[in-house]
Amino acid sequence: MKYVYILQSIDRPDRFYTGMTDNLEERLKGHNARQVSHTSKFAPWRLKTYIAFSDEVQAIAFEKYLKTASGRAFAKKRL
Repeated sequence: MKYVYILQSIDRPDRFYTGMTDNLEERLKGHNARQVSHTSKFAPWRLKTYIAFSDEVQAIAFEKYLKTASGRAFAKKRL
């Protein structure tokens, strides 16, 4: 399974991060342990939502979409 996830900063609720992983629990621990340079500045994080994919190609495409302007608008309204 591939998981596409959206994190929300606990201290800065206006900050979000979108990513993809095989192990959601371990990845969230890594973000909160400040092991990911891109997200360390806004830790701690909470999991806002995630979607599981059995197809890696679809997961990659959806993650890329969520990182576009229309994808962010979709996530803000629907997720």
